[in-house]
Amino acid sequence: MPLPNDLARLRFDSRFLDALPADPLDTPVPRQVSGAVYSWCAPTPVAAPQLLSWSASCAALLGLGSAPEDAQTSAAVFAGNHLLPGSRPYASCYGGHQFGQWAGQLGDGRAILLGTVIGADGRRLEVQLKGAGRTPYSRHADGRAVLRSSIREYLCSEAMHHLGIPTTRALCLVGTGEGVMRDMFYDGRSQEEPGAIVTRVAESFLRFGHFEIFAARGETDLLRTLLDYTITTHFPALGRPSKEVYVACFDEVCRRTAVMVAHWLRVGFVHGVMNTDNLSMLGLTIDYGPYGWIDNFDPAFTPNTTDRSGRYAFAQQARVAGWNLSCLANALMPVVNDAAALEQCLQHYGEHFEHTYLDMLRDKLGLAKDGEAEADMALINRLFACLGAAGADMTLFHRSLATIDATTPIDAALEMLAPAFYAPPDTRASEQLVDWLRSWQAQLATATEPDDMRRTRMNAANPWLIPRNWLAQSAIKAAEADDLSVLERLMDAIRTPYTVQPAYADLAVRRPDWARAEPGCAALSCSS
Repeated sequence: MPLPNDLARLRFDSRFLDALPADPLDTPVPRQVSGAVYSWCAPTPVAAPQLLSWSASCAALLGLGSAPEDAQTSAAVFAGNHLLPGSRPYASCYGGHQFGQWAGQLGDGRAILLGTVIGADGRRLEVQLKGAGRTPYSRHADGRAVLRSSIREYLCSEAMHHLGIPTTRALCLVGTGEGVMRDMFYDGRSQEEPGAIVTRVAESFLRFGHFEIFAARGETDLLRTLLDYTITTHFPALGRPSKEVYVACFDEVCRRTAVMVAHWLRVGFVHGVMNTDNLSMLGLTIDYGPYGWIDNFDPAFTPNTTDRSGRYAFAQQARVAGWNLSCLANALMPVVNDAAALEQCLQHYGEHFEHTYLDMLRDKLGLAKDGEAEADMALINRLFACLGAAGADMTLFHRSLATIDATTPIDAALEMLAPAFYAPPDTRASEQLVDWLRSWQAQLATATEPDDMRRTRMNAANPWLIPRNWLAQSAIKAAEADDLSVLERLMDAIRTPYTVQPAYADLAVRRPDWARAEPGCAALSCSS
């Protein structure tokens, strides 16, 4: 197949493949893979690849244009039907703790890496197809993905980037022209759904679980080799690998994880399945499965129907990230051999998170950066209690709050905030909110920062628009009926999420009543 110029210019780098051992077998037969970091694995061609959507922003990272030069050829390439020169596809081996229990080998069960591309700015970027067919790590699955989950990943990956949150990216969405059987809620009602493939892009897809699997198997030499590669490739500023540098690397992973989770909480994002195999070594949001967004403020909210205990609920995410980091610390022990040093890094994680999250909350509320931490947190916790009791929409409330200043009369302030409530607060909740507003205004009155600067800072921390589940579900329903306009409109809107966009005002509203119990809106599963 002749390649258009844009795809022909892509250049692959083989550092990962050259530095790390491969599985000697090259068939996609599911099996336990030992002594290897990855397995050679070609994508399984699909019947009728069709390019459904293309992210110009992500394409620019790879040196590609805002639109593909040849959509048909691009669809064939990013469906896995045609390999680019220099591409040597593979799936990687990792394990993980799932819902707190060691699950053994997991690996890329439907994700196949085309390889590492040298990006437009010289960065090395891994390009991965999710839903490209069976691999040695597929177990009993088919290695495919459905359109609904693929749209959700494609949309949210790009939305998170534009929200300023560390994340993997998504280049394009390709329809396969094939049906995929899925039981969405594991209740025995399987049905055929349209298949799709997302092309994901990141500096690395290395996860905590990549290190856990080799530690669990006692493959210490391989563990050290992978850690050395990670440091020299992704953390070169730390120096040449050594015990001290291993500790420094773990400390940096802790710091990046703290920043990532603080950002999640800032915008009301719930990952939904924070297993150790779903946490990135680079502190990137990875694996958009049963994620969700806070509508009415509820710290116990989890969108994942399989998370019956609420382990991965909104307010639990920082704690779970710490637990996952402790699993990574245990995995690194055979090469670090210094429990005290690793424990200190875990303490740093907590400190990094508390400092970063408080800083973000101060921006969200327009509080002084140098305020007294204990007093600020007391005010913030009072607000959280008010939002929960009153059933306020988290995003709309914080965005509206920026329009209020220290001299705004309480009645006027409540009127400004009214669009954020799903129902009028009862007397008790209303009184709590009034008391909080007075305390907050009193704090603003003592600030030296001009109101216009405060509003700018608040609006930079509080998005005007987030890709709520019901918005994604609307795009999915339309796409399943061959209407991609809803998805494209939403993709366009989320590119500037902190800017008021009158043309998209219908997207920046409370969750509609129909979405309260709609599958794909309030309740999701890992079925994809």
